Amino acid sequence: MTQRKRLSNTQIKRQSGTFVSQGDDDDTTFTQPSNTQVQRGLEKLTPSQVDQKTAEVVQYFLVKDQKKIPIRRADIVKHVVKEYRNIYPEIINRAAQTFDKVFGLKLVEIDTKNHLYILVNKLEAAERAPPIETPANPKTGLLFVILSVIFMKGGVVKENLIWNTLKKLRVDPGDRHEEFGDVKKVVTDEFVRQRYLEYMRIPHTEPVEHEFRWGQRAEIEVSKAKILEFVGELHEQDPQSWSQQYREAHAPQTPSQPGTSSQR
Repeated sequence: MTQRKRLSNTQIKRQSGTFVSQGDDDDTTFTQPSNTQVQRGLEKLTPSQVDQKTAEVVQYFLVKDQKKIPIRRADIVKHVVKEYRNIYPEIINRAAQTFDKVFGLKLVEIDTKNHLYILVNKLEAAERAPPIETPANPKTGLLFVILSVIFMKGGVVKENLIWNTLKKLRVDPGDRHEEFGDVKKVVTDEFVRQRYLEYMRIPHTEPVEHEFRWGQRAEIEVSKAKILEFVGELHEQDPQSWSQQYREAHAPQTPSQPGTSSQR
């Protein structure tokens, strides 16, 4: 069965200059230490040394998270943990506890294969009221429109449908927008790197075509119920008019746990 192929990290790197492919970093050489190795490592360090390194990791996350781009384990180990890598699990667990108790944030590993982390508002997640509920600024509004189209069309749409929808809203991806700049780059690069969207090539198409899906971060942060309310307001219809989408939007969700994957 032919399956859709996601853009590789190498392709994303060429587009944005910021993502590094898995083959180019040293994460493949990092083996998660066992409990015994962690214990031995802790015996060689003072509590203050471990606390200091944990604080550095917390600070690193807070700075990096401002751009909403998932944080890679390889970068954490390389730039912060360094020679403390043999106690990495202990440091990341302590960092998660700090985010939980001090900042009200939840540390979530959204991709257990490539080891990518994001921070989510813990209180809002516990109340099942995701951080992004309604557009708070123009760029968030742009993302909200795109996610709405994808959700209402069953979870996957060809890119031409997205571009045509934006054109109707006077946001032409072919022109430079006063608010967003290069619209196509924002959608296919920035939103993709932030994991709000997945942008995948459709095989065997000439000329080449792509399709959009919700990304891992969107699945965690964006309320489908609010998306449906948004669409209902646009069309002046009761959200329950779309029965399938309404059931999906109001289906019970299992809250994600710190350090676990939250993929579909």
